[in-house]
Amino acid sequence: MINPSTVALRARIDEAVKDLHELTIRINHNDLAKTVSDLRNRINDPFMFVIVGEVKAGKSSFINALLQTDREITKVAPQPMTDTIQQIVYGEKEEVIVINPYLKKILIPVEILKEIAIVDTPGTNTIVEHHQEITESFIPASDLIVFVFEAKNPYRQSAWDFFKFIHEEWRKKIIFVLQQKDLMSAEDLEVNTKGVHDYAEKQGINNPVIFATSAKLEKDGNKTESGFIPVRHYILENITGGKAPVLKLGNSVSTCLRINDSIREGLDLRQRQWEADMEFRKDIKNTLDNQELKSYKQVDQLVENILAGYDRTTQAKERELRDGLSFFSLVRRSISSIFTKKTSAKEWLETLAKELEQSLNTTLREKLHDGINDLADNVQQMAKLIDLKIHTSKSLLQNDHEIFSAIAERRHNIFRELQEKFEDFIKKSESFTDQSLFPDKTPLPSSFATGSGIAVIGLILAAITQGAVFDITGGVLTTVGILFAGFATSGKRRKIIEGFQDEIVKGREKIEIDVSAQLKVYIKRLKERIDSNFDPFDLMLDKEKEQLAVLNQEQAVISNQFGTLDTEIQAMLARM
Repeated sequence: MINPSTVALRARIDEAVKDLHELTIRINHNDLAKTVSDLRNRINDPFMFVIVGEVKAGKSSFINALLQTDREITKVAPQPMTDTIQQIVYGEKEEVIVINPYLKKILIPVEILKEIAIVDTPGTNTIVEHHQEITESFIPASDLIVFVFEAKNPYRQSAWDFFKFIHEEWRKKIIFVLQQKDLMSAEDLEVNTKGVHDYAEKQGINNPVIFATSAKLEKDGNKTESGFIPVRHYILENITGGKAPVLKLGNSVSTCLRINDSIREGLDLRQRQWEADMEFRKDIKNTLDNQELKSYKQVDQLVENILAGYDRTTQAKERELRDGLSFFSLVRRSISSIFTKKTSAKEWLETLAKELEQSLNTTLREKLHDGINDLADNVQQMAKLIDLKIHTSKSLLQNDHEIFSAIAERRHNIFRELQEKFEDFIKKSESFTDQSLFPDKTPLPSSFATGSGIAVIGLILAAITQGAVFDITGGVLTTVGILFAGFATSGKRRKIIEGFQDEIVKGREKIEIDVSAQLKVYIKRLKERIDSNFDPFDLMLDKEKEQLAVLNQEQAVISNQFGTLDTEIQAMLARM
């Protein structure tokens, strides 16, 4: 009879395992979900010995001798016979139940099987398909691993590779058995026993438990020399006698803690990846902001240079206008025009207006030509830097990560799509054009048709700037021309000069505001277009943030549950 407190504890563990199973489903890890489901299904099973080792190491013979039935429960033959996993459990009558092609359950009325169950597995070096993976699926639910070696050669690599899987992956309790000791001398057996002891310690097992046995001697009745008495004593002292049910629960909790720890490690890695991705996005935004500010400063410098040229040209013409409109100059021009072919004041003003137009065109085109390349380099750098950062971003998650391979694969695909999308973005000239910035009367340069990607930025900036500048100066020159054409008498001298000054100031202000505004609008829109490439990536980060918050909370609750249960089980075992 199982103690009622043990029954109650088992029910609580079953609920905790259920919560863990739901967590494995939530993280979408099918293999882990199956492992936890199997663990839950076996929580009411007896304490489970899983016998592992290479083919022909003597596993089946060891089991037959341990059970003391005077007959073969598991078949022994010269060739490998254990072609399926055999789960040997207690039954009132003998019966064999085939669970699937790779697993069968053997029920026999042997007293020790009321407290333990024994699982006989195929050899760890078998080449038969499915055997090792089925064997490995039993390990998480095992309570004690009995690693059987052929006494005369316990050093085969496949056996120790499987040992590493058991020990490193699941931290299961392991005992070692050197079977068929009757086939070697005592001296050689001692050497091999020490070899197993030393290697096990090297792999992190403190005080490894090792037995040397001979199923043949046990079967022949030589129980003193067979080595099975120490094995049975170990089982009696450490497992049976009422401890097995609690030990079983303790092992289930330990396994769940191990699984939960693996999930915690995976979540920590996901958290670090999310934080790294958030830093990456922050870096992208900072880079765009910095490049935007640099480009804005370059715009200010360009506009300042344009205005300096504008001021020099218009000021020179204003001085010429003032001189030409002085009283004596006008009288001289009026008298001269009667008697000679020299220009009249009105013709002179027309010439002055044309010269102003030519000077402004020449000066401003030079300023634009000198400054636009520097501005284009700054704006181009915005896209180039982002492209470089996308291609050099590091990934913490790997596609084959144990717990979150699906998450890693999804992130990898989204990031690869980001790379491909941005590569395509910077190759297309339409990514950098903005028709709304061009006045209807300003045709786009024909070179746009042949321009591609980032290279077209210089053409666009030149078109925006020249279109804005010469549209403004053209308006100034038209008004000045009309003003000059209205000149009739010297009485209008002041109005002409004041009108000229007003138009020049208006033109200056309009260049400063409009040119700067249009260029900065283009730069801002380009920055936003570049950043919009990251929309799917940002969506992934938002979802990942939400999922991590939920998973971290659930994992912490489960960790506390199993931690409490483990403490109670250890206290219960201490009282036994």
